[in-house]
Amino acid sequence: MSLRFIYGRAGSGKSYFCFHDIKSRIEDKDNSSLILLVPEDYSFQAERDLLKLVGESGLMKAKVLSFKRMAYLVFSQTGGLAREHVSSSGKCILLYSIMDRYKDKFTAFKKSVKMKGFVNIVSDMITELKIYNIDPGTIENAIAKADNDMLKEKLHDIDIIYSEFEKDIHEGYIDSEDDLLILADKLDRFDIFNGDEIWVDGFSIFTPQQYIVLGKLLKKAKRVNVTLCMDCGIDKPGFRPDVFSPIRDIEERILKLARDSNTSIDPPIELKQNIKFRGNDELLHLEQNLFSFPYQRYEKKTNNITIFKALNKYTEVECMARDILSLCRDKGLRFCDIAVTTGDVQGYEKLVSAIFSEYGIPYFFDQKRDITTNPLIVLIVSAIEILYKNWQYESVFRYLKTGLCGIDIEDVDLIENYVLSAGIKGKRWTDGKPWCYWPDYGYEAELPDDLQEKLLSINKIRNDITKPFVKFEKCINDSNDVKGICSALFNFLCDIGVYDRVQNTIEELKDSGQLDEAGEYGRVWNIVMETIDQIVEVLGSEKLSLEQFLKVFSIGIEEYKIGLIPPAIDQVMFGGIERVKSRTIKALYVLGVNDGILPQALSDEGILSDNDREKLKDIGIELAPGTKEKAFDEQYLIYTAFTRPQKYLKISYPIADAEGRAMRPSIMIARLKKVFKNINEMSNVISKDTDEENLNLINSPNATFNDLVCVLRKNKDGYQSNPVWKDVYYWYMSNDLWKDRTLKAMSGLSYVNQASPISKSRVKALYGKNLRFSISRLEKYAQCPFAYFMEYGLKAK
Repeated sequence: MSLRFIYGRAGSGKSYFCFHDIKSRIEDKDNSSLILLVPEDYSFQAERDLLKLVGESGLMKAKVLSFKRMAYLVFSQTGGLAREHVSSSGKCILLYSIMDRYKDKFTAFKKSVKMKGFVNIVSDMITELKIYNIDPGTIENAIAKADNDMLKEKLHDIDIIYSEFEKDIHEGYIDSEDDLLILADKLDRFDIFNGDEIWVDGFSIFTPQQYIVLGKLLKKAKRVNVTLCMDCGIDKPGFRPDVFSPIRDIEERILKLARDSNTSIDPPIELKQNIKFRGNDELLHLEQNLFSFPYQRYEKKTNNITIFKALNKYTEVECMARDILSLCRDKGLRFCDIAVTTGDVQGYEKLVSAIFSEYGIPYFFDQKRDITTNPLIVLIVSAIEILYKNWQYESVFRYLKTGLCGIDIEDVDLIENYVLSAGIKGKRWTDGKPWCYWPDYGYEAELPDDLQEKLLSINKIRNDITKPFVKFEKCINDSNDVKGICSALFNFLCDIGVYDRVQNTIEELKDSGQLDEAGEYGRVWNIVMETIDQIVEVLGSEKLSLEQFLKVFSIGIEEYKIGLIPPAIDQVMFGGIERVKSRTIKALYVLGVNDGILPQALSDEGILSDNDREKLKDIGIELAPGTKEKAFDEQYLIYTAFTRPQKYLKISYPIADAEGRAMRPSIMIARLKKVFKNINEMSNVISKDTDEENLNLINSPNATFNDLVCVLRKNKDGYQSNPVWKDVYYWYMSNDLWKDRTLKAMSGLSYVNQASPISKSRVKALYGKNLRFSISRLEKYAQCPFAYFMEYGLKAK
């Protein structure tokens, strides 16, 4: 039993060393099993890299595992897979039930318990307690020791919820957060991994549960190798840069585990040569000096590291798209060699999607996706709302416009216009009486034949809509519990043919090349079924109103975030800065390097504040790092991201947001300028109209056409454009695919947006033969003639 550290900074080849070390063991015909232990989100990439190096026969000896997969492997050999696991969705549903039962006993949470999303916050707190191996008994001891009244009240409420949760969940289920503790227990009792050699690679943080498992492995394995992204530490005590403080904490914790288990410590491997940046002096200098104090300045002009100052987010992403095409066209890179990251994914997601589509750049969003806006979820929520909100207009037409209920969109528009004009609401949908009233004719007037036919069509559409709801409502009324409601909901979905329409939608999305959306639809149906199953398992015999049931269903759905596998190989990866994991990135674009975005501003502290966590730490209870510790960890996150690319690093920031408010650059911009005296800086804030700038605008046909139209508009106004645009114009005119579109654009240049008065016959058709006026109508016209036209002419609602 021994422990060996493998030290090396970013790019020194720690993973490369592990792979080749495993390969050498295979070639030496070592009889022990070889285990590569990596983070869950890196396991697929690591297995692919190892397979490429050792071949299929090599994987018979070597395994790539994450902690989760290791637990599954051990359970499959020793038992434990038969017991049903409660998903995060089921956990939230159970917590909602507990909090509803004990809400009168809460002190700190008395007001918060009814807030939307509070169940999810409590679920995260319970998960954190389990990960850090804290049981309800420990919480009770902390209450006795705490000297702060507010902290005591919080711990009191947490203890009630946590104790009841543990009691309920262990009656027949296993919480997935307990898997590692069960794994640690089984490692003690069974001869698994005895005499094996293990390589632990790619981790920047371990949870206490994972440390417990590592401690067990140190006692069983022949040797445990742990890679640490830092300078060699055992033989060099003393000060080291703060950027490596999270890794230094890992080193100290693992050394303590080794001492406690009497594990010998082998001489460490120190990888001093940086193999990733060999031949790239700029990125090598960045890795060595970005967070070093004191640091050395790079005097030469940079070519591979660029800072770009953009006018706003749109022009920032647009210039990045042109640069990506330039790299692929001129430097021989492929789209899969390029990654785009940012600290503000939500702020850039739609821009990247729109602009990359315009420029013809294939891309993949590497992030977990919220499914609450998926049409299937909207349909289910709206269908339940229709029943307990008595056919409210918003719920009805939100349901109909999902496209999954079997009603054509033309029919939806027809009945919506009638419902609005006739004021249909509530029981008039289901009272069985035909709709025979037409707003402009009154109740007793005889309708023309065409309107009578319209009413027949409207009543048929109404019947198609209400028929499945009548059965759905009857099944719910006949049921006595939550299980009956779930059964009625499933039958309702089958009656309206939702499953078949979802499958048809998936095929249509695949045919149109929208592989991401197709993957999402494929997962959502299974998630809905799983959520319904979890509701039945947890609350099956309880009685809930439809409104309460919908709240429970929504809580369960909100816990799901879909992570998709890239549907194609050659795509630009876009995601948050914490998800830049690929080791094959040649060019990295970092967007939005602004103050408060990178490094990120401190986020919400959650149920327990930083002060609460400090007080708990003083009495011996360690929890996840607070916002202050996370701020220090942010440096390491930036370091790993900036040192990820092999060739090019492009950093950009806008000086204004969409509303024109000024945005400050991040401190990282100033830091880069200090480390690189002559760093390459570019900007599009002021247009210079040079030949080079105009040539850069000529890229993909769609994007260049839009720029051409702008140039033609300027020429029309007397501005003399660069001669290169004349050649661009001739190219579009000579291309059969673009000629008609170009001619239409040219005709639009002479269009004058001047409305002509409408004829008297149309005025009478709009407002009627006998005009009725009132003071309010005249005031409306004086205030805004167009608003008057919309309200009293078109009668739009």
